[in-house]
Amino acid sequence: MAEKMANETEQMVVTRIFEAPRELVWKAWTDPKCVMEWWGPKGFTAPVCRIDLRVGGRFAFCMRAPDGREFWSGGEYQEIVLQEKIVSSMYFSDSEGNKVEPAHYGIDHEAVDDAYDVVHFEDLGDGETRLTFVGNETMQSAVESGQVEGMNQSLDKFAAVVAELLREK
Repeated sequence: MAEKMANETEQMVVTRIFEAPRELVWKAWTDPKCVMEWWGPKGFTAPVCRIDLRVGGRFAFCMRAPDGREFWSGGEYQEIVLQEKIVSSMYFSDSEGNKVEPAHYGIDHEAVDDAYDVVHFEDLGDGETRLTFVGNETMQSAVESGQVEGMNQSLDKFAAVVAELLREK
């Protein structure tokens, strides 16, 4: 599995290549049961995940910290190209998916607020898929806020979910 990140003055971009067909990588990204296995950095769990995967559909994910605190993220799907691309908004939310200010969670500033993320799924042939996550901020800001580290830890967990789906196939 290869990993690539843009330099710190560019937009946040995190790319991984998985030795799995694109439909399995797509499933791991969009199936709530799968997302609950990988959402959040190392040590965090995701006890709740609701996804209405359609343009205009909304999602709400709960991320539980090792100390038991819960952080909710919500958003809306702006564009979906089946097994190729997802564009969505993302914001801090309550458990119903309604937007809340970062201060609700004791966070002074967080770049994820009102972010539009783009995820590309590219079939590389020979059973390999490139997943590219493009965030709405600069790489430098994402590094400083810990988002790049969190995304990479989440993608490590995501890779394990993809591998499990491949074994079950």
